[in-house]
Amino acid sequence: MLQLDRLILMQGSFRLTADWSASPGQRIAVIGPSGGGKSTLLSAIAGFIAPTSGRILWNGQEIAAVRPGERPVTILFQDQNLFPHLTVTQNLGLGLRPDLRLTPKDLERIEDALGRVGLAGLGARRPAQLSGGQASRAALARALLRARPILLLDEPFAALGPAQRREMLSLVSEVAEATGALVLMVTHDPEDARALQGATVFVADGVAHPPVETEALLAAPPPALLDYLGRK
Repeated sequence: MLQLDRLILMQGSFRLTADWSASPGQRIAVIGPSGGGKSTLLSAIAGFIAPTSGRILWNGQEIAAVRPGERPVTILFQDQNLFPHLTVTQNLGLGLRPDLRLTPKDLERIEDALGRVGLAGLGARRPAQLSGGQASRAALARALLRARPILLLDEPFAALGPAQRREMLSLVSEVAEATGALVLMVTHDPEDARALQGATVFVADGVAHPPVETEALLAAPPPALLDYLGRK
């Protein structure tokens, strides 16, 4: 279980609080106005921002002092975290062996992961030779290989069109089912939150509110969420 225990994050005059927990296997969308703290929240869980106070725990153990690479976390950003000078196979291989001394078994696992996300035979390409959708699939294949228990997605599909975004959200669900990961995904689109078929954390006015079942939240949104959605 991920627990944000009376967490306070501060950057300059900006302040964000969170006090809730999430279970393995949950799929949680994180929505709210720009600048509200959605990415800040994910960055703190990933280890890139230190809490001002409070605790971040995984299965009861404090992880705030654990270095990002050693946390039980995989995070995908909008740029997909792919190194342009490496092939797709090598980029995925970093998820298994940072020194890229890949064994035949490692290469077999990578090819299997590429096949599962629809990129069979494209391992020799470099990121620049991939479409936006293919790059997103490669990043998810690496998450599948890493099989970390927390998968954080910071708008990685924002540049894709609606049809491709739906495909990627379906693939996220497949990866989550295969790994049992807790998924936290930042999005500005309530339809993306619906497609994730889970809960939603609304971030606004300095608070990351506890997860609420998405359909229930959107059916009876609080005033701040109504304002965000542009409803009256």
